Amino acid sequence: MKHCYGYIRVSTVKQGDGVSLDAQKEAIRAFASHNAIKIVEWYEEKETAAKTGRPVFNRMIANLRKRKAQGLVVHKIDRFARNLTDYGRISQLMDLGLEVFTAIESLDFQSRGGRLAADVQAVVAADFIRNQRQETIKGLYGRLAQGIYPFKAPLGYLDHGAGKHKTFDPERAPLIREAFELYASGDYSQLALLAVLRKRGLTGGRGAPISSSTLEALLANPFYAGIIKIKRNGRTFQGGHQPLISMATFERAQAVKAGKALKKCTMHEYTYRRLFRCRHCDGAMTPERQKGVVYYRCHTNGCATKSIRESVLEDQIYQCLKQVTLTDREIDRLMVLLRGWMRARQKQLNQEAIPLKLNQLAEKRERLTDALIDRLVSQEIFEKRNEALLFQEQRLREREAQISSQRPDPKQARKFFELVKSLASTYISASPAHRRELAAIATSNRWVEGKKPYVEPSDWLQRLGHVEHVLNGGHYEGTFRTSGANLNDIFELFCSERFSDLKRLSLAVSQNKV
Repeated sequence: MKHCYGYIRVSTVKQGDGVSLDAQKEAIRAFASHNAIKIVEWYEEKETAAKTGRPVFNRMIANLRKRKAQGLVVHKIDRFARNLTDYGRISQLMDLGLEVFTAIESLDFQSRGGRLAADVQAVVAADFIRNQRQETIKGLYGRLAQGIYPFKAPLGYLDHGAGKHKTFDPERAPLIREAFELYASGDYSQLALLAVLRKRGLTGGRGAPISSSTLEALLANPFYAGIIKIKRNGRTFQGGHQPLISMATFERAQAVKAGKALKKCTMHEYTYRRLFRCRHCDGAMTPERQKGVVYYRCHTNGCATKSIRESVLEDQIYQCLKQVTLTDREIDRLMVLLRGWMRARQKQLNQEAIPLKLNQLAEKRERLTDALIDRLVSQEIFEKRNEALLFQEQRLREREAQISSQRPDPKQARKFFELVKSLASTYISASPAHRRELAAIATSNRWVEGKKPYVEPSDWLQRLGHVEHVLNGGHYEGTFRTSGANLNDIFELFCSERFSDLKRLSLAVSQNKV
């Protein structure tokens, strides 16, 4: 009786949970009992045979080389021979005297004709898997051309089956959006951002706290801005899924990542780090902690400015924000004038001809594709230019969506003015991280001279600070700037990113986020 190994394989773990392995094993047992063969050990593998390096297969080959068995029984040739490399290893062992049997195929590996038939079947099996791979790739790129991502959903999105777009993960998506916004601000290094996200409870795909490598890959993935990019070959496609962030936010994050924007705050997250400067030497006021108290100090030798407590800076920012007030009467008057302004603005926005610009970009991409086909540009240059055009197209689509969403909405306008009205109280209630962000967007010219801090409202906030003068027909000329303010300037703020900034920060403070 011959002592042989039994080798059975399915292509996926999912198949292995079914009856395929059992069916193969039963056929091999029946063949062995009729041919005086004893199966001394079974090798079961749940791995595609299209790839080399299968661990169970490799272990079996090593044992056969050591002559721990006289031969091998498989279900069919294609159970182990869908790549010619592994079949060649079995063929070498057959040349050294190893006996190979197939349970359901009449192949005599000891004869020249049987070996030839087996060789032909191995080649056919390899060609089958090669063709199958090409058809699979063709199908994948067909999906990509339709804007459908055919792979596992990135963190923050959910899968809904083949041929369907990914949708937001309600738990992770808001945290990932916040991650991009914080990183794009330039106030967080990846290390500091990782600590914040772990504190917020963001987890990776397997439920463990997000890792640094996952965060790095996440921040570089344009999928979140609506663009699909295949990392292996650099090809880009317009995604059909809903973007999680704007293209502007993504590009700001890439600038920070590439070192084109300053990354800050790694070891200690001091609230006003890099926000204040010395009035005498223009040097940055450096924070340091002494006996539990945070001081900001100018380290320039001989400078008159020495140090100042963080609490003093905090109070000065609060007093600055208190200067800008909007009364209920002023808000009501603004709302009356706003309706006519928004109608005029909508008409102006509709004249931007975005569909025409999108068509022009589509024509550019067609010409670029023709140049690639005619070999006028290399594949590498094509991918770079195509990606740039897709990014530009995505920005235009975002602008188009913004225009369509900017319908006259008095409730949203009133919300903006109410947020400005309560800006100082929001600042007091905010966490250190949100206080810093409020200070950065709502104040400017932050100086320290001697022991006295100096802060003024940002230009956009100054416009609202003199709304009464403007409502009475005046044209306010800023105290610290030459640019003026009128009703158009004030209403433009409602459509600017400052509105979204204030809404986000107000919501974060109200939810007591840390």
